[in-house]
Amino acid sequence: MAKIIRPPRAKKSSARVRPKPSAKRAPALTSRPGSKSGRAKKQASTAGKPSTAKPSTAKSSTAKSSTTKPWTAAEVFEAFSRFRQANPEPKGELEHLNPFTLLVAVVLSAQATDAGVNRATRALFQVADSPQKMLALGEDSLRDSIKTIGLYRTKAKNVIALSEKLIAEFGGEVPRTRAEIESLPGAGRKTANVVLNMAFGEHTMAVDTHVFRVANRTGLAPGKTPLEVELGLEKVIPDEFMLHAHHWLILHGRYTCLARKPRCGLCLIRDLCRWPEKTA
Repeated sequence: MAKIIRPPRAKKSSARVRPKPSAKRAPALTSRPGSKSGRAKKQASTAGKPSTAKPSTAKSSTAKSSTTKPWTAAEVFEAFSRFRQANPEPKGELEHLNPFTLLVAVVLSAQATDAGVNRATRALFQVADSPQKMLALGEDSLRDSIKTIGLYRTKAKNVIALSEKLIAEFGGEVPRTRAEIESLPGAGRKTANVVLNMAFGEHTMAVDTHVFRVANRTGLAPGKTPLEVELGLEKVIPDEFMLHAHHWLILHGRYTCLARKPRCGLCLIRDLCRWPEKTA
C-alpha cells in the first residue's frame, strides 16, 4: 500500500500582531490674538455693530497744492502794495559795511540766525572789512572771532579762501554776476542773490527758509525746491516790487507767518492767502 505523505503545517508565529493605533484627533487650536482665525472670529462677533474707528486725519499736501487756486495778477499786486505801504524801505537784518562784509556775513549765516551772525561780526568787521585785511587777520584769529556761530571751522576756511580768490581773480572786489559769486568758496545761489540785490540793486529773489514757507503756504508760488520757488516768484511779482520783494517776504515769514504758530490775525494778506488752516 502506498504511503500517503501530508505537507507539514505552517508554524504559528508566537509574536502577537498588535493592532495599528487609531489616528488621534488633533486638539482644537486656540486662536491667538492677531491670527487670521482670531481676526475672522472677531469680525464675525462684531458684525452689525457700529464702527468706532476714527476717520483718518492725514492730509495730502499734494492734493492741497493741486487744488489751490492760483493768485491772480491783481491779487499779487494788491499784496505787495500792502507790504510797500506798511514798510516802504525794508532792510536786511545782516549788519555789514560794504559788499565784501555783506558777502562774508551771508556766508556765515548759513544754518545760523542773523542775530547770532551780527554778534560775531560787529567786532570782526572793525578790523577786517576787506579781503586783504581778512587775510592779514588769519584763519586762526578769524575762527576765534566766529566760534559762536555753527560750523565756524568750515566757515573760517571758506572766508579765507574766498578772500584769496577775490584778490587773485577779481582785483579784491566782489564780482557783480551770479556765476562769479557762486564760484567763491562757501557761496551758493542764495548768497549770490542776496549780494546782487543788497549790494548792487539787482532784481533778484533770494529764497531762504522764510521765503520758501511763505510762498508755499500762501499759494503765491508753490514749489518743491528753493529754485522752483525763486523762479515762480520772479514770474508772478511785478517788476516794480522786485527790488524789495525778498525782504518783504523774509520779514513776513520771520515775524508774522511763523513756522509753528503763524500770527494770521496780524497778517496783512490774510484775505488773499490760500492756506486753509488760518489761525485766529
